[in-house]
Amino acid sequence: MNRKLVFGAICFVFLAACNNSGGDKEKKNNSTSTVTDHDMMDHSMSPTTGTVPAVPVIPEGAKVVFSNLKDNATITSPFKLQMGTEVMKIDTAGPVVAGSGHHHLLINAGDSIPAGEVVPKDSAHVHFGKGQTEYELKLNPGKYKLTLQMADGLHRSYGSKLATSVTVTVKK
Repeated sequence: MNRKLVFGAICFVFLAACNNSGGDKEKKNNSTSTVTDHDMMDHSMSPTTGTVPAVPVIPEGAKVVFSNLKDNATITSPFKLQMGTEVMKIDTAGPVVAGSGHHHLLINAGDSIPAGEVVPKDSAHVHFGKGQTEYELKLNPGKYKLTLQMADGLHRSYGSKLATSVTVTVKK
């Protein structure tokens, strides 16, 4: 079977599974919406060829940042986490657009996801497919490694070049 067709079908199934927004549509400007209600639009595959676009090239000087969190910080829970970028544009999941993407938060899940791999969706990999830049982080007391990972419209990681990590201690 054609590899492109199989990959396209897998991407389509993944996007359909991620589309759990139900009938509750929120405006894109709601930067603090919960992770589980992100919109997914399947504009990523060409309607005529069924091909999946390549992961876009990372623009020169692009990086992701924790806007209000430094390495080795002590925080209380809940914590209003602010995420940002330099050079890259924050966009929603769906279309693959060069120079843009959206955040994913990895909680005790490593330094980054390898470039081109789809970011998993579970309790350790928080998706911000609506283009959110703020998140109410709720963690039990303890020490955590938080990694901010940028990915394209199909949740494919840009790799370590667009990831940053901090260690935090959540106090009681």
